[in-house]
Amino acid sequence: MNEKRHVVVTGGAGYIGSLLTAHLLRLGYRVTVLDNLLFGGESLLTFFSHPDFHFAKTDVTEQRSLRDSLPRQWPKPEAVFHLAGIVGFPACQAIGRQAAWRYNVEAVKNIYEQAAGLGVKQFLFASTYSVYGLSSDGMPLTESSPLNPQSLYAETKIAAEEVLRATSGPAPMIFRLATLYGLSPRTRFDLIVNQFVLDAYTRRELLIYQRGYSRSFIHVLDVVRGLMLGLDAPEEKVRGQVYNLGSAEGNYTKDQIVALIIKRLPEIIVQYKDLTFGGDVRDITVSFEKIRRELGFNTTLTVDDGVRELVSALKTGLIRNPYDERYRNANFIVQ
Repeated sequence: MNEKRHVVVTGGAGYIGSLLTAHLLRLGYRVTVLDNLLFGGESLLTFFSHPDFHFAKTDVTEQRSLRDSLPRQWPKPEAVFHLAGIVGFPACQAIGRQAAWRYNVEAVKNIYEQAAGLGVKQFLFASTYSVYGLSSDGMPLTESSPLNPQSLYAETKIAAEEVLRATSGPAPMIFRLATLYGLSPRTRFDLIVNQFVLDAYTRRELLIYQRGYSRSFIHVLDVVRGLMLGLDAPEEKVRGQVYNLGSAEGNYTKDQIVALIIKRLPEIIVQYKDLTFGGDVRDITVSFEKIRRELGFNTTLTVDDGVRELVSALKTGLIRNPYDERYRNANFIVQ
């Protein structure tokens, strides 16, 4: 019988990580999850009886966090999905530059070097398309476009990408994610689509800032599908490659998102306020042609699907305390 493939997911209790873990186990992988459980580990409970699941509570900044977390009876991992980090410019600003750099840059280097020492073949890293800033000519930004960070968060992600490209070790594959939405075992409600649905359902009103805001959005399940494409991609499409992860079909304005919510919650009141937030660029136009062409990636879910499932989860009581801190800005070491 062939030996099962072993992969590691850092930040595996989080929004993306918990869903990715479920997907990997379903496909027959052995999965080791590293997480410090700062926001709880309920998202992992259903996996604990699975014979191919191993969990280690650890901090990814610790020198031997990866090495000391692996089960001895399993073969060495062939790939690491590095999702742990401080996510978003408000969280990075709140915790400060030194801490943000430690968890978003130094921790990446730490885990990558440990992975190299273990003979890991692939290192799949979750970055963000916020690294681009605004397009100078109005054209969609590609993976080769100049980077223009407008926030501390974007700065840390660029620095982490540079670490991976400059250090010898596992083949690094960098995914610059569009803005996420949708349900997962550890749903977040500090993301624009999810937060709008939550406020509309619980408060029966929406207060909209920066009405002209537009970005590309992607369902968390489609993110998992995109990350999985990296595991079996040929070497030339992996080592040092950068992929914008999203699709042109995911481009929405705030008004379009509000319209989708009103379709399912028609009784809500919508108010608009002119206020600009500093520290992050809100309008980003990005090309997702490379990942479609090179890896055959296409999204399967729309923002309307995300609104539908979120409204259903709230109405049926599947999520009972959505304003709990665990659901908001909950990616400090648990993306």
